[in-house]
Amino acid sequence: MILKNYIARIKLRLHELFKFKIFQFAIIVHFIYIIFSFILFFIGGEVDFIVYYQAGNNFLSDIINLYSFPYVFPFRYFPLSAVLFVPFSLLPYGIAFILFTFITLFLNILICVVLYKLYMLIVINRTEKTEKRFFVFMSVYLMSFPVASNYVLGQINLFVSLLVLISLYTFIKYDSKNSHMLGGVLLGMSALIKPITVCMIPFLILAHYDLSKKKISLSFKKSVIRIIGFIIPLACNLIVFFLFPSLLEDFVSTNFTSKYAITANPSFSVTKLFTNFFLFYDINFDQLVIFLCVLIIIGLLAFIIYILKVPGKNTIVYGYLLGMIVMFLSYFDSWDHHLVVFTPILILIMINFPENSKTTKIYLKPGFFALSFLNLIGFGVWFLIYEYFPYNFVSTIFLFWILFGLGKHIVSENLKGDNINHENDEL
Repeated sequence: MILKNYIARIKLRLHELFKFKIFQFAIIVHFIYIIFSFILFFIGGEVDFIVYYQAGNNFLSDIINLYSFPYVFPFRYFPLSAVLFVPFSLLPYGIAFILFTFITLFLNILICVVLYKLYMLIVINRTEKTEKRFFVFMSVYLMSFPVASNYVLGQINLFVSLLVLISLYTFIKYDSKNSHMLGGVLLGMSALIKPITVCMIPFLILAHYDLSKKKISLSFKKSVIRIIGFIIPLACNLIVFFLFPSLLEDFVSTNFTSKYAITANPSFSVTKLFTNFFLFYDINFDQLVIFLCVLIIIGLLAFIIYILKVPGKNTIVYGYLLGMIVMFLSYFDSWDHHLVVFTPILILIMINFPENSKTTKIYLKPGFFALSFLNLIGFGVWFLIYEYFPYNFVSTIFLFWILFGLGKHIVSENLKGDNINHENDEL
């Protein structure tokens, strides 16, 4: 009976969704992306999926060479992430790619479901107009180029995105030791699969600084529980590193000191823009020093913005967004396909601002559409002009733009005091 009611609700919701022409169009575009990914795959050309496929095979048969194997592109993730790819490595390569693509399609459906549940949880004063805005943003997400990139390349970011959203739902929906631990574990699992969420760790801290009162408050116990939960999945890799010590050295080298880390490429991170600049002018540099400097400066700026946010159960949404901005701007390789983890969180923040909000109109919405469609264009242009101008900073600019807009709003909110009415203003 419960299952029948649930299915009936899903059918009703889908019927309502298909009333929106933009959603109908988004579904068509989405399936065009999938068909296009199959065509490109079988025509030929190496995609990122081959690295995951080979890593799964190496984890079973030659784990000691998990990082030193001559992949087309380096395998740069934690060793236990390769477990996810083992089932695919047992299948013929073509069949494995097809199966993987349909799994990622299913993941995208789940992402939309969880995103809608978060919308229902976060937005208190829902109206028909607000719901329409949400479905428009969700439709844009489904049509976005980062989604297409994940299908075409056989990327794993949708696994990460789903875990991030579920962990966010867990933190907001429930308030207990178990939920804080579970939310941390789920987020840690996302980092285990792909460490683009590692920089979220500081933003799990429940802290607030009141500018007017010059007073800081901290929920120490809950913060520690969240961080411990995050660390648990990652700590499991220590077993692998203990059993195979050379893997730790290979992991660090591949991610921070190898030639690939300093190779010129169209990554939109600030670190990569600096390294591309030094390479272009043949200037000696230490890529690790550049990375740490960028990470500390942007990380501190984002964390200050975070602790100035007027506290509430939904403050964590801002923390997630800021943590991803820090990672994307600081790590060597930040790509278009990574943005599928970022834009759903941005949707949640945008939808809770009034439609005519200056923060939304000037900062968030332009950033959302630019990150959804412009970066891939910048990526393509880079290959045409990199011999003369080796910089891809389209997404860099808009990530800073979003950071500035949120920072400006949060500081203004903090100075007004904690007792203002936020129902129609922000999360």
